[in-house]
Amino acid sequence: MTLQSADAPHEPLRLPLAGKVAIVTGGGTGIGRAAALAYARAGARVVVAGRRAAELQQVVDEIHRQASQIPALPGSQALALPTDVSCEVQVQALVARTREHFGRVDVAFNNAGVLGHFAPITQQSAADFDEVIATNLKGVWLCAKYQIEAFLDQGEGGAIINTSSWLAHGALAGSSIYSASKGALDAMIRALALEYGRQGIRINNICPGIIDTPMARSSGDVAAYQPFVDHTPMKRMGQPEDIGDVAVWLASDSARFITGQSILVDGGYTIGGLRWQ
Repeated sequence: MTLQSADAPHEPLRLPLAGKVAIVTGGGTGIGRAAALAYARAGARVVVAGRRAAELQQVVDEIHRQASQIPALPGSQALALPTDVSCEVQVQALVARTREHFGRVDVAFNNAGVLGHFAPITQQSAADFDEVIATNLKGVWLCAKYQIEAFLDQGEGGAIINTSSWLAHGALAGSSIYSASKGALDAMIRALALEYGRQGIRINNICPGIIDTPMARSSGDVAAYQPFVDHTPMKRMGQPEDIGDVAVWLASDSARFITGQSILVDGGYTIGGLRWQ
C-alpha cells in the first residue's frame, strides 16, 4: 500500500506493513519500543506487550502522537497488553486478545528478554539459570507456539522475528547462562523454519551487538562500553532504531524468501581479524 505524502505529493509514502497486525513483546522500552514505533510507521496495527503496564501505555501514546504528526499516515491503532512471556496462560491470552481486538495477527517480534546475573559460573545459581531460560528461551518458545497456531488457523502465513544476541556467536566472560539462552534460540528457529515454511510462515532472529538501551545502561556505566565501541568498525554503540528497522524489514515482503536465519546487527563487532585503528 502507498499513500501520497503531503510534503512530496509525487512521491508516495510506502507502508510495507499496511493492513498487518503486529505483536511486540518487551515493547515498553529499548529495542521493543523502537520496533513498535517502527511497525506503526510502516502501517501496522501494533499490540505492545510486556510486564510493566505504565511503560506499555506510554509507547501506545507515542504511537498515537507519531500518527498525528505524519499527515499521510493512517491513524495508527495500538493496544497495550501486560504479559509475562514465561507464563503460558498469559502468552495464550496475548495472542487470543490480539485476534479478538484486531481480527488477526500477521507479525510477531518476540523481543522480551532478561540479562540475568553475569558472573563466573561458580558464582551463579540454578535459580539464576532458571530465571533467564524462562524468559529468553521458554518465553520465545511459548510465543512462537501460539503465534504459529494463529497463523495456521488464519491460513495466510506470517512472520516471526525474535531478539537473539551477538553472544550466540561470540563470548563474554560471565555470560554463560545468557549466551546459552540465545544460542539455543538460534538453534530452535532453524527447526521451526523447517516445520512451517511450507505454510508460508517465516521465522528469523536478529542478533544485536552492543545496543544503547535501558537494559544495557542498567548493567553499568555506559563508559564501560567504550572498549566495545573501539572494537566496532562503525565506532559507535548501536541504537534501538537500528534493530527496529531490521525487524520491520524481516516482517515485510522484502524479506519474503528469508527464513531460519540469525542475522547479526552489530556494526561489524564480531568480524574476526586485527584492528589497525
